[in-house]
Formats: sequence, C-alpha cells, structure tokens
Amino acid sequence: MRPVRCLLQPLLELFQRLRVLTMPEMKAALGTEVDATVFRKLSALPYRSSYSQRGAFYTLDSLARFDAQGLWSCRGAWFSRHGTLLDTAVALVNEAPAGYFVAELEAVLHVPVKDPLRQLVQAGRLQREEFAGRYLYTAAERRRRQEQRAARQASGLPGDSPEDEFWAARVLFYSLLNEQQRRLYAGLESAQVGHGGDHLVAQALGLAEETVARGRRELLAGEVERDRIRRVGGGRPRAEKKRLKS
Repeated sequence: MRPVRCLLQPLLELFQRLRVLTMPEMKAALGTEVDATVFRKLSALPYRSSYSQRGAFYTLDSLARFDAQGLWSCRGAWFSRHGTLLDTAVALVNEAPAGYFVAELEAVLHVPVKDPLRQLVQAGRLQREEFAGRYLYTAAERRRRQEQRAARQASGLPGDSPEDEFWAARVLFYSLLNEQQRRLYAGLESAQVGHGGDHLVAQALGLAEETVARGRRELLAGEVERDRIRRVGGGRPRAEKKRLKS
C-alpha cells in the first residue's frame, strides 16, 4: 500500500505553489469529482477553510501567516486562527480594549458582520448596548464588559476642555478598580454631581442607576467592607453536595 503522503503529493505541491486552493482545484489535483474524497484526503493534514467567501477556500496551517489578531488573507480569501467567522468575532470583541461597533469590526474582518453579531448576542456569547446612537458590541463577561464600556466612554469624549480630559482620566481609573471600589467610586462621583448624579454617572460608566445609588448610600453611611469585595452572602450560593437516598 502506498504511503498517505505519496497519495497526497499532487495536492501538497499545488498548496505549496498557490498556498490557497478551491474545491475544484483540489479535485483536479487528486483526480476526483467527489467532495468527500477530497475531505478524506485533507483529514490527514492540518488545514482550515476561509471565514470569507462562504468557506470556499482552503489552506494548510503551515502555510498561513497570521497577523497579531490571528487573521491572514491570500487570493482574496480571509482565514482566522480562531476558526469560523462566529468564533473569530467573539475572540476579537473580547480582546478589543473598547469593544467594537459594526463598521469597526467589518473594517478588521473585511466581511459583513451585522447578522453574525446578532446571532452571537442572541446566543449570549456577546453583549450589545446603545452608545452614541449606535450598538456597541462588548464581551459577555460582566467585568470585561464594564472595562470596555469605560474605555469607549473615555475615548469618545471630545477633550476640548480640561474638564473633559479630567473626566476621561476618571473613567480610565475606574476601569482598574474591583467591584466594590467601582461602586463606591461611582457613588462618590454621583454625590459630587448632586441632583441627577446617579443617572449621569450610570450613563458615563455603564452601570445601573441602582448600583450607583447603592454605592453613594454605602459611602455616605460609612458601610464599607474593608477586607471584602462583596458583602457576606454576596455572589452565587454555594453548591451543596446531594446525598443519595438509600
């Protein structure tokens, strides 16, 4: 029986020459008209399909030259180290310092992403919220989402006055705090603003108004847990082991 590599030699040589192939090109190299035969041969190789062009292009992992974001283009097709378009969108949004608007992510991926993002939000893999009249897509994880919202708020400020620049610095500082510190800091800012402060600070920092109000109440009353982030009993309840009934 001939070695597998010998059977794949025509396909390997074509990959080395073109780096990216279509299904018809692979069929011609292998002398077959059956897609299943091509996939059976490819299963012996570390390969991936493009996330653009409806997955019509294929390459070998050894030939791809991914950039810092895990993307690579050849012959007009785009490939991702992360795999599918959905998985790639999740990875890039999670890594983005300030999340992504649709147009921004499309500029990075070079394909339409509105429908994929909608699917990811519905599946709970990403979150979205209205920001400056557009939808901002952020990580599903709460703390990461708050960091991205704060960074977006800071970068979106005009910065034409010292007060604007100082508020941007506040938002960036806020993103470095833990959960209790963020709540108390938001409450402090609200107390300084006065009437309407809860709403203003909640909008600026991407928090619920009740969270800001709670931080303000705790701070003014001196109810601060110095050695804990959450109050006793906060967070998820402990999972109790179930005993089997005899």
